[in-house]
This record gives sequence, C-alpha cells and structure tokens, in this order.
Amino acid sequence: MIVRFLFLFLTALAGPCAATDLYGYVDENGVPHWSNLPLEGYLLFRKDPPPANASDAATANAISAGTSAGDSARKRYTELIAQVAREQEVDAALLHAVITVESGYNERAQSRKGASGLMQLTRETAQRYGVTDIWNPLENLRAGARYLRDLLRLFNDNLNLALAAYNAGEGAVIGHGYAIPPYAETRVYVPRVLQQYERYRTRL
Repeated sequence: MIVRFLFLFLTALAGPCAATDLYGYVDENGVPHWSNLPLEGYLLFRKDPPPANASDAATANAISAGTSAGDSARKRYTELIAQVAREQEVDAALLHAVITVESGYNERAQSRKGASGLMQLTRETAQRYGVTDIWNPLENLRAGARYLRDLLRLFNDNLNLALAAYNAGEGAVIGHGYAIPPYAETRVYVPRVLQQYERYRTRL
C-alpha cells in the first residue's frame, strides 16, 4: 500500500525536469531504501520543491552533481559548518547533507511554508532556539544543528526518525508510533538526505 501510494505520487512528479537521479522505495516497516541506479522495485524520486529561480536551480544541481560550481557554493560555508558541528556535537557531513537538500547553500532560501535560511528553520524552531535573525548564517546553522542534535537524542540516534522529524516535526513521528510518517514529502526527503550524507562522509 505504501509503495503503491509512493508510485502514484512520484509518477506525477517524475519527468524531464527532474533535478537529480535518485531511486528508492519505503518498505512495509517504513524503512527507506535508496540507490543512484534504477534497480528492480525502486522508483525514481524527483528533487522537490525546485529552487526559486534558474540561478538557484543551477547551484543546487551543481552541488548534487559534485561539480566545481557546487563545490564553490559548499566551500563558502565549510569552515562555519565545521565550527558549528564541533560546538553542537553533530557530524559536519550530516549538516552538509541537510543543507544541500534543504537550501542548496542558499542563505536567502525560503520555502512556500515560510521555512528560511540555510537550514530552512520554521519560525517556531527559530523561536525555540533563541534565533534573533533567521537570515544570519551562523544563527541559522546553530539553531538547525541544535534541533538536529536534540532530535537524534530524542530518537536514540535513529537517523531515519531524526531526519523525518526534521522535515515533518517530532510530533508527527511520535504520533505515528515512532515511525516515518506516511507523508510523501517526508518519505522522499529522508533517503535524499541519507544519500547526500553518504557522499559527504567520504569527502569531508
């Protein structure tokens, strides 16, 4: 049933404008599986929502592909991310993965739901962690890293659940029996971040 639901959702999204080739599925236990190859039973995930303009789209695609333009966008914040990762005791590779998926390293990124900055903080999360300027990269990074750290602790270092909660809120994960909620966006988001995390772990 879950796979059927994902198939209908992803079929609607898939097309020539897809931003990155990522294939995967979520099994009956809510566990995501991903690959960069079109394996049997795996469905094509589309990068969604797309960046706000063509320039941002080019940057996000470059980061995902690991090109020099993507490296340049990432390197602007590498030192700052490393500092925050040490302060908050969060893996720097994980922060890079979340930022790549959330904002493509665009500190002025804003989602349709109002999430803002590098870590795409909501107003509620920003207030919870004492952010005074949500557009300030250091404040945004610190709050996002603290939230991610707290989610990892809340879910006993279960990265799948922590990432699902970062996307959908911890209440949604808890309310669905400590499992990835049956939200199409969240079930695409988790394997996308995991893919980026694996890539950064071998590069940083």
